Amino acid sequence: MANQTFELKGNLFTLSVLQLFSLDLTKLRQDLDSKISQAPKFFQGAPIVVNLADVQEQTVEFKELKQTLVDLQLNPVGVCSGTQSQHDLAKEAGFSVLNYSRDVQPSAPSQSQAAEVIEKQVYLPAQIVNGTVRSGQQIYAKDRDLIVLGAVSHGAEVIADGNVHIYGTLRGRAIAGAQGQEDTSIFCQRLEAELVSINGSYWISDSLQGEHWGQAAQITQQDESLKITALVKG
Repeated sequence: MANQTFELKGNLFTLSVLQLFSLDLTKLRQDLDSKISQAPKFFQGAPIVVNLADVQEQTVEFKELKQTLVDLQLNPVGVCSGTQSQHDLAKEAGFSVLNYSRDVQPSAPSQSQAAEVIEKQVYLPAQIVNGTVRSGQQIYAKDRDLIVLGAVSHGAEVIADGNVHIYGTLRGRAIAGAQGQEDTSIFCQRLEAELVSINGSYWISDSLQGEHWGQAAQITQQDESLKITALVKG
C-alpha cells in the first residue's frame, strides 16, 4: 500500500439532470441564466447531465449545447436517454453517456448483509448551531442531522446528510440528504428560502412562493420532486 499511487472505487454522487424540452439554445441560455441568478453559489460548477428523452427525434448541436452550459459556469458531464446516434454525437463533443432509469429498484439485502449493515451503523447526535447562520457562512453536518436554533440569513447555506431543522426563518439555502438520503426533510418555522434541496432535487425561491411561503413548513422529497406541507397540522 505504501507504493500504491491510486485506488479506483465505485461511488454514488448526486448530479443535477437538465431535462430538455426544446433545443432553442438562445432561450435555454436565457431561462437557465434567470434560474441560476437566484442561487448562483449553488449552481456554480454544478455537474449537469442532459436528459434527451423528449428531444430524441431532433438534431442536437452538442458542441453549442456544451458551450452554453460552460458559459453559465455549469459543468456538463454527460447525457442520457437519447438515441444511439445522439449518444455517438455527444461523445464526439466530449460528453459521457450515462444510463438513467427511475424504475430500477435495488434488490433486497440478504439477512446476513442486513445484519452487517446494522452492525456498522453508528449513531451520531445532531449538530446544533446556537444562533443565526449569517450571510456568507456555510454549515455542514456530516452523517447527522443539523439543528439551527435561529435563522438562516440570505446568502447563508446549511447542509446536512440527514434532516435540517431551523427554529427560525429560512431565508438562505438549506440542503438535506446531501449524500443521497431520500427519506430526509427540511423543517423551518418560516419559509422564505433562496433554495431548498433534498437528495439532489431542488427548488429555488420562485417555485417556493405558494401556499406555505412565509409559514412554518416541512419539505420532503416525493417521486423525484419536492413536496411542501404545513409544519403544524391542525
